[in-house]
Amino acid sequence: MTGQATSKTTTETREIKLAHSPDSDDAFMFYALATHKLNTPGYKYTHVLDDIQTLNEAALKEKYDVTALSFAAYPGLRDKYVLLDCGASFGENYGPIVVAHNSMKANEIVGKRVAVPGLKTTAYLTLKLYEPNFEAVVTPFDKILDAVKNQVVDAGLLIHEGQLLFPQMGLHRVLDLGVWWHDETGMPLPLGGNAVRRALGPEVGREIARTIRNSVEYGLEHREEALNYAMQFARDMESELADQFIGMYVNKWTLGYGDRGKRAVTELINRGTAAGLLPGPATVEFLGED
Repeated sequence: MTGQATSKTTTETREIKLAHSPDSDDAFMFYALATHKLNTPGYKYTHVLDDIQTLNEAALKEKYDVTALSFAAYPGLRDKYVLLDCGASFGENYGPIVVAHNSMKANEIVGKRVAVPGLKTTAYLTLKLYEPNFEAVVTPFDKILDAVKNQVVDAGLLIHEGQLLFPQMGLHRVLDLGVWWHDETGMPLPLGGNAVRRALGPEVGREIARTIRNSVEYGLEHREEALNYAMQFARDMESELADQFIGMYVNKWTLGYGDRGKRAVTELINRGTAAGLLPGPATVEFLGED
């Protein structure tokens, strides 16, 4: 571990506005940074919490120095932000789930009204790659379960903790997009990552990447205390379920993409671009700490 307890003050401190989702996995990831367990000499991190669709839209205006974003949103932001090679969420043979009130087969999604968490989310992009023909009903991600239960829509596309909570509401799994993607490509499904404003320059970007990796590493090494902190963001989940959810999305992939993770991101962008769902060119750039 390179980050240690207590923080230093310097004569010149630069504020870094860091935006991420108000979810238990992101809270776990940034626990060490948010609670000042790491030294960040010369930098003061201000955390901003908002849902991923809102963050995708805010990135268009470069509102935050560092932001979580959907990989599906990256092509429209590549001129403003560069992806960091750490802090990402991948689904290794699991991912966003389509659920319905009544039993439904995956091929029956055609023409159905499906609640989706945003048109720039990776979940929506992946569902469009699976089945282009459905009616998207944009719905706040934490309202989708109720929309399906109350039959406001025919089906719902679940991200975050909804992927684990839907059985408690008596809903039926229609399709796991992470399983489909793995069957298609043999790769993990890249969902969301962290990106830094290009205007900050590569030196500052690499320092931020190092800090994020240290924060993730600290949480993984101090799992119990990081989990206790993250529980305040674990909507409707008991600690055991929250621990399971965090383990799904804060793991080896979060510490670093590696070659396989980078190939998975590139494959997603390539497929989305080829399908006319993403703006070209189908190029991806990563900024690491080295």
